[in-house]
Amino acid sequence: MGVTLALPWQDRQGRFSGLRAVVLVGLCLPLLPLLWPWATGTLGPEPIEEAMHETGRWAIRFLLLTLVVTPLGRILAWPRLFQVRRMLGLGALAWAVLHLGLYVVEQDFVLARVVSEIAKRTYLLIGFAALCGLVVLGWTSTDAWMRRLGRGWKRLHRLVFPVAVLALLHAFIQAKSDVSQAVLLSALLLWLLGWRALPARWQGNLGALAGLSLAAMLGAVAVEYLWYALATNLPAARVAAANLDLTFGPRPAVLAGMIGLGVVALLGVWRLVGARRAA
Repeated sequence: MGVTLALPWQDRQGRFSGLRAVVLVGLCLPLLPLLWPWATGTLGPEPIEEAMHETGRWAIRFLLLTLVVTPLGRILAWPRLFQVRRMLGLGALAWAVLHLGLYVVEQDFVLARVVSEIAKRTYLLIGFAALCGLVVLGWTSTDAWMRRLGRGWKRLHRLVFPVAVLALLHAFIQAKSDVSQAVLLSALLLWLLGWRALPARWQGNLGALAGLSLAAMLGAVAVEYLWYALATNLPAARVAAANLDLTFGPRPAVLAGMIGLGVVALLGVWRLVGARRAA
């Protein structure tokens, strides 16, 4: 009997899935702002380097979105969302591989030089370690590997959290002085770790989620302070204090807290509307 391979936009029964189709489009959509400027020569003076940085940023974003699936699916009581977790994870891996591929192109396809640069530059070694972790997780994400590893599969796939930390550390070092996006994503990772540490009965509680958003914001402020204090010559205390000044808009950590509280508010409205409909 032949084996039927489901297409990315199909569910396990081979039927079209609108949710999977939307996620697939979302995974591919960030290519457009790269391909069009590249084709028209407007990506900048160093298009390969710019594309390399952007693909790396998207790899981290999709990796963290993969981790968002579990809390979002449970909070919204939407189990169908879990069906796209693997797709998002493989999408993050694809973007990370593209990121490395562009680095190889930048090095004129001289693999010995690529290996040498990775070995002697700490931030490249950290990024490569994160990529290797993603490869392992992607390779073992199939149903066959789940059956083969049994209970060990979940333990193995908890490596996604240290992989995310390594990816963010790579982003911090690569960004040097402007770590705005890395701080914002750090707040999200702190929120995700905090949510998993909450007792199960609190994981959907609006008050607990609001408190977690504020805690993640403060954690991101601390991460930003430590980065500037340990890795740069910039005044870390002044940078941290700038979070209290909204004259030029919220800094990344504060923005993350505002987004978190906004999501909690929307969740409260959504539950209220659902309760009224049920009544």
